[in-house]
Amino acid sequence: MQRPATIQAEQVNLAVEATWGSVSPGQDVAALRTENDELRRTMAGRAVIDQACGMVMVLTPCRRSAARRLVVDVARQCDLRLREVAAALVATTEDKSLPEQMHRALRRALRRLHAADRR
Repeated sequence: MQRPATIQAEQVNLAVEATWGSVSPGQDVAALRTENDELRRTMAGRAVIDQACGMVMVLTPCRRSAARRLVVDVARQCDLRLREVAAALVATTEDKSLPEQMHRALRRALRRLHAADRR
């Protein structure tokens, strides 16, 4: 009975040694903080993207996948990040206007969406 417990303890010690032996604890904490910051930015960006997709779904009755494709299409046409386009769309709810280039790209994407619906 004691032998399996000893083997498990050795495996845990080896895993801990391998993890802590390769980097110092200070570097590990710094890496975790950096990763947490990146995850926070990513999650905040996703929330804005989801809001923009929801707006598109309400304003142009379509499914979520079509709404996301539309926002992605506008981002590609404007050579911007998806998060930037989504933030600009959401900002229109606060009486901010879209940049002209984004407005034109959005009109083209909406025409393509409606043309696909007619087929």
